[in-house]
Amino acid sequence: MRGPAWIRQIAALVILLAIWEAAGAAGYLNPLFAPSPSQIGAALYELFSTGRIWNHLEATFSAALIGLFLGILIGIVLGVLAALIPLIAELVEPVMTMLNAIPRVILAPIFVIWLGIGLASKVALAIVLVAVLIFFTVFTGIRQVDRRLVERVLTLGGNRADLVRHVYLPAVAAWVMSNLKIAVGFAFTGACVGEFVAATRGLGYLLSFAQSTYNAALMLAIVLLIMFVVLFMFILGGMIERRLLRWQ
Repeated sequence: MRGPAWIRQIAALVILLAIWEAAGAAGYLNPLFAPSPSQIGAALYELFSTGRIWNHLEATFSAALIGLFLGILIGIVLGVLAALIPLIAELVEPVMTMLNAIPRVILAPIFVIWLGIGLASKVALAIVLVAVLIFFTVFTGIRQVDRRLVERVLTLGGNRADLVRHVYLPAVAAWVMSNLKIAVGFAFTGACVGEFVAATRGLGYLLSFAQSTYNAALMLAIVLLIMFVVLFMFILGGMIERRLLRWQ
């Protein structure tokens, strides 16, 4: 019988790491460019054993989570207002469209110039990345609400406030939660890219430091750590999504 998929996936990963390690030990890989898994693990262990990593994790988590919260809030507010008020849509939608049309990470140097190399520039980039995603999610979603439901509420004597409370906001919650995992990834992307451009601490700063010193083992260790951090946030976001959307 075939075992569960996760067992096969772990087995494949173990085999891949074993081949990688053997190739490095045999001298087929240059450790300057392609360090072995044991070297990457040693670099990761050194970060945690010395306690160096905690200050950087705090900086990245702070920027990402603040940016995530404010980006979701701004995206929801602007999305709802633009969907319900044509004048605001005329002003906001073109701006969001332009921001969505460019690689938003190129804004990182501009935010560094405007806000400095501290937390604010990283939060600002995370906000922009998340807010654009949430804005279009909410803006498009509200416009796609079943018109028969809207007309039924109005027929029963409801007003715009009733529509927002009983129709639009519940739908907005579902749309936002369905995109929460993507927003988490965007928030951490904004924080790490901002730190990579200019910072004194954070995972992005560590990655930049490793690159400048040609420390490939440290670079891959940090990339692996970022992957695990974002994966953990994905799992947490999925749990929150399932809990909050049980009413559906």
